[in-house]
Amino acid sequence: MSRTAGSSGPKTLAAIREAGLDLIYRHGYEAMSLRGLAAEVGLQPGSLYNHIKTKQELLFVLIHDHMTALHREVEAALAGHADPRAQLKAFTAFHLTYHIERKREVFIGSSEIRSLEPENRATIVALRRQYEDRLCAILDAGAAQKLFDIKDVRVTAYAILAMLTGICTWYEPKGRIGREALIDIHTRLVLDGVGRG
Repeated sequence: MSRTAGSSGPKTLAAIREAGLDLIYRHGYEAMSLRGLAAEVGLQPGSLYNHIKTKQELLFVLIHDHMTALHREVEAALAGHADPRAQLKAFTAFHLTYHIERKREVFIGSSEIRSLEPENRATIVALRRQYEDRLCAILDAGAAQKLFDIKDVRVTAYAILAMLTGICTWYEPKGRIGREALIDIHTRLVLDGVGRG
């Protein structure tokens, strides 16, 4: 990728983040070098430090941006849905759509959390827990209203998240089943799984 002549600081930083996202997704955090990143955006290696302090900072920012977007967008998806069943449907559709559309961010957020330094890892783990808690709150509310039959809310939430997130590993945009049909199938699985039989 060649750098746009006269590009602004924010534009260059955005290019660095995009290239970093792509390189880490394709090669892994450990294999990505700052020299390679600089070459990807058309910068001298030393010029990177005008935009990022360290490789670790870049990884943290990429994962943190992903997690904050996940939180912001799930709240928007749930807005206006007061009933726990409607919320669970909206959560399921959102989670699948987000994970289909942001495969790189999701992959890095899951696989490279191990590469974060302890303080950075703790921040991301806390954000991940908050997202899990959002689903748990929906399940709790549904159980309290006798809409759901759940033995253990957190285990149920983890099972739902594992199933929904798994779409990242096998979804093919040109596959035989379209996105909306896949969302419908997963929604039925989730609702049947927490239903009262």
